[in-house]
Amino acid sequence: MFTFFCAFAILKSKAQTFRIFDKPIVFDQERENLSLQYLKSRHGIEKETATIEPTMVVVHWTAVYSLESTFEVFNPVHLGGRPELTAASNLNVSAHFLVDRDGTIFRLLPDTTFARHTIGLNYTAIGIENIGGPDAPLTKAQVKANADLIRYLNKKYKLTYVIGHHEYYAFQGTPIWKETDPNYLTQKQDPGPKFMRKLRKRLSDLNFKSKP
Repeated sequence: MFTFFCAFAILKSKAQTFRIFDKPIVFDQERENLSLQYLKSRHGIEKETATIEPTMVVVHWTAVYSLESTFEVFNPVHLGGRPELTAASNLNVSAHFLVDRDGTIFRLLPDTTFARHTIGLNYTAIGIENIGGPDAPLTKAQVKANADLIRYLNKKYKLTYVIGHHEYYAFQGTPIWKETDPNYLTQKQDPGPKFMRKLRKRLSDLNFKSKP
């Protein structure tokens, strides 16, 4: 049975109230060390703490169809069962936020903690995962929740880019792209053009960029 911490934040976004429930994944010393190694080996960045300076949000879908199962995927420190990714690092994938199908928002990591979710951009990107995928299209409630959350994050960090995971290829070959292996890429289709069109319509007044 999925449980979450009682702590939550009540936030104002575009004159509306919404909540972020805290459900932290494991981020112990081992995960921090693996994150620091990833920053150095994959992004060419040496840091004392595994933190990021956000300039963008990358929106994903989970392709895992329940909140409980998705949390179980992200929570372990080590990545398992994905040889195309473990060759680059044994650090598990994760994201900062997870949005359930009814629009409930869970915070898995602090906004500025490093998370492995988008090749070449992890060092500067906040990741938002949405429960759903090809067999369960994302919902109207998730569109609204993502828009509210991104407005909140923009107030904190003055973001420049909001992209779908399937759009990350556009950053290759630019100064923003930091991946030491030019052949390390994965093919992504999430969350898809339809979802991003709906999300961008709600955020049109903020003039976020979708490409460099």
